[in-house]
Order: sequence, then C-alpha cells, then structure tokens
Amino acid sequence: MIQESDRVGYLKDGLQIHRILNGMWQVSGAHGPIDRKAAIKNMRDYAEHGFVTWDLADHYGPAEDFVKDFRESLIKEGKQELLSKMKFFTKWVPRPQKITRDVVKKAIDLSRRRMGMEVLDMVQFHWWDYDNKEYLNAMQYLDELREKDIIKHLGVTNFDTKRMQEFVDLGINVISNQVQYSLIDRRPERKMAQLCKKNDIKLLVYGTLGGGLLTERFLNKPSPSRYELQTASLQKYRNMVYRWGDWELFQKLLTTLREIAKKHEVSIANVAVRYVLQKEFVGGAIIGARLGISDHITENARVFNFSLENKDLQEIEAILIDSNDLLKIIGDCGDEYR
Repeated sequence: MIQESDRVGYLKDGLQIHRILNGMWQVSGAHGPIDRKAAIKNMRDYAEHGFVTWDLADHYGPAEDFVKDFRESLIKEGKQELLSKMKFFTKWVPRPQKITRDVVKKAIDLSRRRMGMEVLDMVQFHWWDYDNKEYLNAMQYLDELREKDIIKHLGVTNFDTKRMQEFVDLGINVISNQVQYSLIDRRPERKMAQLCKKNDIKLLVYGTLGGGLLTERFLNKPSPSRYELQTASLQKYRNMVYRWGDWELFQKLLTTLREIAKKHEVSIANVAVRYVLQKEFVGGAIIGARLGISDHITENARVFNFSLENKDLQEIEAILIDSNDLLKIIGDCGDEYR
C-alpha cells in the first residue's frame, strides 16, 4: 500500500503540489459546451477530495475565468483554509512576435485579472516557432516578473531538451516542463529525463491516458474511426497510437495492462498513470477533468493505493519493445507542435 504522502509532490523551491493535477483543457471548447455553474461545483468536489492543483491556460476558453469564480465562491463561503491549499498553474501561449517587457507584463496582468490573483502560482510558457528567438527574451522577462513576486514560479510547456538547456545556461529558474508522456509516448525518457535530473527540473506530464484510449472502454474493440471519437483528445491520441504502432499492438498492451490491473484491484487507467508517476523525473500527471459532465475523483484516488512491481514493468516492456521509435518519427518532446 502506498503511503498517503505519495499524493504530495514537490517541485524546486519547495512548491508543493498534488501529484495528479486537474487538467482544464476540457473547457476550451473542443470537447463540447460546459455549464459554468456545474463546472464550479465540480471544481469544489475535486478540491474537497484533496485534488488541489489545477492546470490551465490563457487560451483554454473560460478556464482562467472559472478559477476566479471558484476562488470567489470559496472566499464567500468562508473556506479560506481550503483555498490556501489550491495551486493554479496557467500558461502564456503568445503568437510568435517581437517580445518586449510591456508585451509580457500586459499578458500576465490579463491572466491575473481573469483569475482574480495578485500573484500567480506559476506561469508555464509555450512558444510555437524555435526559428524565432524571441522566446529567449520572453523567458527572461517572465523571470524578471518572478523576481518581482508577480509570478511565484516559472515553468514551460512542450519545450525540447536543446531549448531547456538554453534556459538553464541563461540562469533562468525554470522548475518544470509540461510534456506528453505515456506508455504510448515514452520520448521524455530518452533525452529530457537526464536534463531534468541534473538540474532539479520536474516534468508535468499529459496524455498519460491517451485521451481515454488507455482504458477498459477500448479493450477488445475494433479500431474506431476518427468520426466515432467524440473528443479532440481521443482523435489526437488515436493518431498517436498509429505512429507508435498499430491497433493490434495496442490491444496487446491493453490486455497486459488489464491483467496487471486485476492483480492490484485497480483499472487500466490507474496502471497507466502509476507507470509515469513512478519515474523520478515526473512531478505530476495532468488528468483532464470534464467539469460538470463527469468526474473520476474516486478512480484517480486509487492511483495511490498500489505500486507497480518489477514483474509488472517487465510484462509491460515486453509489449512496448515492439513499438516504433517515436523519437525518430516525431522528434524530441514538443516537436509534434512545430
């Protein structure tokens, strides 16, 4: 049995998080309409069950506005103690452009207003075009805001190992990189992990459940067409499965995961999440929350009731060894977006 403390993770500079982060991409609009009142109520459900760390972005539809509504509702009800445990990690995702201090400050001030926070817990920066070196200016100006206590911590999203090393060499205090990592996509193990270990940087990983493909729902089922998949996540990760291997190999993986899950009295999804959380370079796994539509609070909590044994890992590796090398096919972390 895993200790309760396994739920708690620490990033550099003593930043405490829950090791399963609630992902808010699901409110961006690509997954259907969201009822605002139901979403805020569901956010409270997650928080009261200990899931107190949230991942969002300036371009995730009303996500930042939901944070403000949620925070104000807790204050109104006198739940400041619960609010004090919350962490909200937003992202700044600008279009490639000339970056000045004023551009950065205006963007961060907008997030502060939308979220109702004088000081942001963490800003995670993403940049689309490496050929445009303005990302280096952006990071340095963000770091200045961190030094001025406008931002508590600075992370990045979908940067590769080469660019992460640039930030380290510039002396920028980056504490996390958010990247795709799962049983299907193990690229972070190849290059990024070494940089993280050397520089005390943790990965906040997403795509761990393949948008829902790594669940019992798709076990012993034929390959779905793109049009049979209801969410952008499922469509995205179906494509990833076919770059990783094929549907037959994916079924072999699900079958193996199901046997391991039965042994530990958990689900396939629990096994998939546990796999990444047992890596020392992983700070936390981001699990999408379909706020006001469905939740997986009880399901997610079971991740901390077991650990994968060496035999389990060997059985998984026996399947994964037949998959394609995504580092060669796609490139390093985040290259799929460039």
